[in-house]
Amino acid sequence: MILLISDLHLHEQRPDITRALFRFLQETAVNAEALYILGDFFEVWIGDDAMTDFHREVAAALHQLAGAGCKIYLMHGNRDFLLGHKFCRQAGCELLHDPALLTYNGENILLMHGDSLCTDDRDYQRMKRILRNPLSLFILRHLPLKTRQKLAGDLRAQSRDRTRMKASQITDVNPAAVQQAMQRHSVRTLVHGHTHRPAVHKLPEGQRIVLGDWDSHGWYLQLEHGQLALESFAL
Repeated sequence: MILLISDLHLHEQRPDITRALFRFLQETAVNAEALYILGDFFEVWIGDDAMTDFHREVAAALHQLAGAGCKIYLMHGNRDFLLGHKFCRQAGCELLHDPALLTYNGENILLMHGDSLCTDDRDYQRMKRILRNPLSLFILRHLPLKTRQKLAGDLRAQSRDRTRMKASQITDVNPAAVQQAMQRHSVRTLVHGHTHRPAVHKLPEGQRIVLGDWDSHGWYLQLEHGQLALESFAL
């Protein structure tokens, strides 16, 4: 069994989501051979040097799962793209590039966080290009901790304001971008998160599966016995 999750947006102000994650790891993921986390695992991440007891508790829970034999793969999201190797060592997980391919049942499945598919949101894509530039990343990682904390808070507030003002289709994936990504990687199945719109979309070229964010419910995709099933449970 292989499991995929995304968009938990873990933070200390939502202990119910953290508790749900721990139950999921102990009761469901412990039976899996691999767990893929496709971005925005944390609500915000300003650097591995800013880890708190809360972050270390989450890392310990993942490390325990890895110790039970489940391989854990972690992809950056737009909220936690500064997650680094220090956290991964503590969590017993491996950083995964976006996009990535997962071979299952003789076919490749394309895994993405999903934000790069939202090409109609030009303001966001412009900001992403700036923040993910190697020089920007170097500067961000070397800013004083308090400066990074303030910057993260400002960016989150701006993101919330911009999202409220945009039409829903602007913040969803662009169909042409989806088609291009699937053709580029020669796949019939794409799995991503980011949009918080869980669904299985049938496409001429195959299917697009959107993982849900964890809020009132937890969402995961289960790959078992050659089948892909999008599941949810109440928090």
